[in-house]
Amino acid sequence: MNKNFLENYLLEGKTLTIHTYPAPILKQIAKPVTEFNSELHELVKNMLFTMYNAPGIGLAAPQVGASIRMFVLDIWFDREKVTLADGSVEYRLSEFAPMVFCNPVFKNKSGEVIHEEGCLSVPGIYEDVKRSEFVTVEFQDMFGEHLTIEADELLSVCLQHENDHLDGIVFIERLSFLKKNLLEKKFLKQQQKKKQ
Repeated sequence: MNKNFLENYLLEGKTLTIHTYPAPILKQIAKPVTEFNSELHELVKNMLFTMYNAPGIGLAAPQVGASIRMFVLDIWFDREKVTLADGSVEYRLSEFAPMVFCNPVFKNKSGEVIHEEGCLSVPGIYEDVKRSEFVTVEFQDMFGEHLTIEADELLSVCLQHENDHLDGIVFIERLSFLKKNLLEKKFLKQQQKKKQ
């Protein structure tokens, strides 16, 4: 198991506001992480708490208003739907395996895979996106230690999706011009209705 998994993770923290498309911060190229301090660790804790409760499998710092090259992910956790005695529903989360990536650099990309993606910054929109099937990524953990990971399948897709956020790219911008425009209009119309 990769050393980057946070051991003995407890679901705690506070819920951060997730910026939705087309918020200006989602278009910015994020700055490198230079301080691996308690402030960064607090942000990681709150981002994981926000991601798990959203629920999502990845969340990049720019999505919560911090324009730094860092994201968190966990494609392995369990989310069980439980109906309570009063008929209400809650979700029980378990089997956490959170990972933190600071200053990721893709050293190798190969193959091709098409995977349906969604995004916490574009809620309700799901679309097939073409990505590299295999990736090798060099990065730092939340303590500044340099690590390397090789990934395929969903982990590879998730790494590429989250890294796009650090470069100011939202997944719908990876689609054809026509499809992007269509989804953009649909999403913005949905957002407008919510505000009314």
